[in-house]
Amino acid sequence: MRITGTAGPAMTEALQWLERIRTLPLQDKVRIMNVCGGHERSVTLSGMRSALPEQIEIIPGPGCPVCVCPEEDIYQAIQLAIHHDITLVAFGDMLRVPVNVAKGAIRSLAEARAAGADVRPIASPTEARQIAAQDPQRQVVFFAAGFETTTAPVAAMLVEGVPDNLSVLLSGRLTWPAVAMLLKSDDAGFDCLIAPGHVATVMGPEEWDFVPQGHGIPAAVAGFNTESLLAATYSVLRQHLEGRTFLDNCYAGVVRPGGNPDAQAQLTRAMNVGAANWRGIGEIPASGFFIHPDYAHSDARVRFPDYSADQRRRAGQMPPGCDCARVVLGRIYPNQCRLYGSACTPRHPIGPCMVSDEGACRIWLSSGVEYAA
Repeated sequence: MRITGTAGPAMTEALQWLERIRTLPLQDKVRIMNVCGGHERSVTLSGMRSALPEQIEIIPGPGCPVCVCPEEDIYQAIQLAIHHDITLVAFGDMLRVPVNVAKGAIRSLAEARAAGADVRPIASPTEARQIAAQDPQRQVVFFAAGFETTTAPVAAMLVEGVPDNLSVLLSGRLTWPAVAMLLKSDDAGFDCLIAPGHVATVMGPEEWDFVPQGHGIPAAVAGFNTESLLAATYSVLRQHLEGRTFLDNCYAGVVRPGGNPDAQAQLTRAMNVGAANWRGIGEIPASGFFIHPDYAHSDARVRFPDYSADQRRRAGQMPPGCDCARVVLGRIYPNQCRLYGSACTPRHPIGPCMVSDEGACRIWLSSGVEYAA
């Protein structure tokens, strides 16, 4: 098998790392979890799994913010869109994520849009600000779901100031607490960790030191390109074989010690951190971003009625038959879900992992991976 998706010097470097991996004296299976939807996309599209020795198992983990966005937040956004004369904007993937509602009820922002609500996809907080500025008399709600790399620009927008008619419905999450939760469980499900490079760019690689220092598990920060991922794979495998664990930065050209202090300062100023619900997983301590009271005037939860009733907090229950929660936690592979590729497809998603380009189920099915009978 060969690695695809690279060319020239990058291809040469990737092949060199692959050859180094193949020379390692691996005997037993080694499970390596990645914590980034971008990583999973690169691993799958490049054919990296089939190129690696059979003892190496690459497991997709909780790296898709769309997949773990709690149902009550999506439901809140839908209700605001259909019950209030507003414009609701959200990152494109969020429009198609379904919630559990009675048959015939509106189950996604895309369906709300089809029913006449003013729902628009955007690609950045800047677009939300522009839409609000174009019509100062109309209320605009920005449904902002994402991890640190997405939440930091939202924080910057709030600190810089937003139009009076713009408010934020925030559903931000931190990545490391989900990994910490897995490591505290009876079976973490992995032997080594590849940490997300773009999160480390903002928050600093040191945020992942707890993995080797507190749990004795090899870890390496990687970027999205194949050579960085293979370098990180080689690093954690060598650590595993030699019985020494540390955090290796295999994305040093982008990830700097300490991360981005300015972005961190804006997050600290505009956000609080607390326990938060993850769809299919439940509440995880210190895992959620919440708008600081100093910016309550731009908080959609303060400005509009609250539709997120307690009964919607069913620990983020997935739709019947959907195994997205187990996929997100690395308990099963995407193609082991009962609905994969049959009832659940990118065109007609049942669970959130089939919606986003960072969702493992969508990545696998779009790459031609068939259901595992």
